Amino acid sequence: MISTAIRVARVGSAAELAAAVLMMLGYPALMLAALVPSVPAFAAAAAVTYLADHYLHRKGSYLINRLSKVRAGLSIRFLIRQLLLVLLLARLSFADDLIFYGAVAGFIAFYGLQAPHGALVTLIRNRRRMPVATRNVDLASRIRIPDAPPRPLLHRSAEKMLHLDLAAVVGVLVSAAMGTAVAGFIGIGVTLFLGCLYVLALMPYVRGAKIPPSADAVLAAVDDWLGEYRPGTALYFSGSKDSAYQVNMWLETMEQLDSKPLIILRERSILERMAPTTVPVICVPGGVHLMNMDLSNVRVTLYAANVGKNIHMLRVPTMKHVFIGHGDSDKLASVNPFSKVYDEVWTAGRAGRDRYAIADVGVRDDDIVEVGRPQLAPIQTGQGASEGRVPTVLYAPTWEGWDDNPGNTSILLAGENIVRTLIKADPPVRVLYKPHPFTGTRSAVAKAAHLRITALVEDAAAAVRLTADTAAQSAAKAELVRIEARLAELSGGSEKGDEAEATRDGVVDVAKHEEIARLRAEWNDAYWRSFPAHEHRVITGAEPRLYDCFNVSDAMVSDISSVVSDFIASGKPYAVTDSAELGEEEFKRQNTAVRAAVILSNSAAELGRLLAAVRDPAADPLAADRKELKQYLLGPDEPTSIEQFNTAVANLALKAETRNLGQESRITTTEAELTG
Repeated sequence: MISTAIRVARVGSAAELAAAVLMMLGYPALMLAALVPSVPAFAAAAAVTYLADHYLHRKGSYLINRLSKVRAGLSIRFLIRQLLLVLLLARLSFADDLIFYGAVAGFIAFYGLQAPHGALVTLIRNRRRMPVATRNVDLASRIRIPDAPPRPLLHRSAEKMLHLDLAAVVGVLVSAAMGTAVAGFIGIGVTLFLGCLYVLALMPYVRGAKIPPSADAVLAAVDDWLGEYRPGTALYFSGSKDSAYQVNMWLETMEQLDSKPLIILRERSILERMAPTTVPVICVPGGVHLMNMDLSNVRVTLYAANVGKNIHMLRVPTMKHVFIGHGDSDKLASVNPFSKVYDEVWTAGRAGRDRYAIADVGVRDDDIVEVGRPQLAPIQTGQGASEGRVPTVLYAPTWEGWDDNPGNTSILLAGENIVRTLIKADPPVRVLYKPHPFTGTRSAVAKAAHLRITALVEDAAAAVRLTADTAAQSAAKAELVRIEARLAELSGGSEKGDEAEATRDGVVDVAKHEEIARLRAEWNDAYWRSFPAHEHRVITGAEPRLYDCFNVSDAMVSDISSVVSDFIASGKPYAVTDSAELGEEEFKRQNTAVRAAVILSNSAAELGRLLAAVRDPAADPLAADRKELKQYLLGPDEPTSIEQFNTAVANLALKAETRNLGQESRITTTEAELTG
């Protein structure tokens, strides 16, 4: 019942739901207390509404946002409480008393302060919003960007300003209870004084040296930096906030480029969610600003997604444009007809080239280059389960997608069967369950299935009791605490006051960046040592990462997605679920990545074949097929993928330079003919 209510109200916890209910009931209680009338009851109900409202704001509750959409926003809620307080005074026969008129005038004056306060906050935020936000770009030596206002002034400013009425409300309630106007006028005076003080504290930040430079000055400084840095290769990205992972997966590759790299983003929400990197980053929300930016030194631009805003870069003829995508799979997105607008399309292996040929969407074979998948370098090649160790099977299903196609995910029809079969396997195997982060976000049925699978894994883990090295686990847990404390220390000072300040100071400390990378690797190692090697585990957070789970697993069960193509890099046995029940032959015909997989029906009855291959690698019938498929999908192991990638960048940059020199030569020849 409670879980259903939480889902319907879209709140995050039972405490949040309780706060929402108390706030909703608090206002009818206030009206009842005012009509009775009862000062103690009114004071109690007012306290409940204040506290519940504050708690929901602190939690960033979805409900708060929804209330503003139905004309029950923050200001309205405070106004209603104040009006009900005036009603209480009238019901207590204070209608002709001085405190009644003082309360009415005080609250009107208080609301009069909301206009300049809101205007100042909006003006400050607008003026401090940069036309271009950057990371790892030295703008501080070129333009003066002042410090952000103190965080307490602007963070949840409307809520803070409105809560200043607390002194007036308390004072008026005391006057109502004691029959004297002194306390009420003192409270009203304190509220108005603090309101005026808040407005005055904001005023210095809209004038003089506390204002950031103009948009023209910022853009000129960025162009000056670009002229000095001279980037050769740019990664261009635009998308929703949920798509930040698509650019994050390319950061390490960009850091390893032989040419000078640059990342160009179009949405601030992506910049906020981008992982730390040493590569310079420029976020340009405005299309006009981007089109006027000096990118004359860029020779190759890489695109990780097919989106409308790509046109703002595709229009530049002095650079070559390449679609690199954000994963390799047999989904339709991998052969989008839009891809023919690029000069080249880079695929991992031969499979990507063949997909375009079969799809016949206008991408010429001459424009396709196979470069491997540099992101897969951390995936370790499988050696088989060591003797005496319980093998590990990873179940990593994808999410339910945007429609109800049964082939989207195995969670709905096969998930419980898969997990139940694995945890009952004899000899035993360890199960790691790592679902897609979006699982259950669209479909309540998928979320319910996910919760049932989670319960199966956790119950099985609790039921297994084998001998374990508790001393080693305790030492690993202590190491986790130490590493997490150090990571928190390293990241503690990275949060800037606002966009302008982050742009000014957002130059990564390379030594700190390298230490964080080393600590994360140590954390991953300690994590797997912190619990028994046979213990089933549900992994839903960002850490450990999917590739870390690949490396500790001996086999994987998944669905049609890029996860399968990535896992193939390990060479380990894997199974893919035919949830749409196409049949093994048709399923393999439609999906290249499953040609070396054990194909599962929704009953998961075929899992025995996968487990047999895990327990006896010598009797694995699909080993040779996986090796062949790995090269077909991901390209050869030598040269390494990053070497192939850098070679492709260099070759295309040379084509761009040749084209530009040809254009200059033609222009020079034409001018000479005209003047001759």
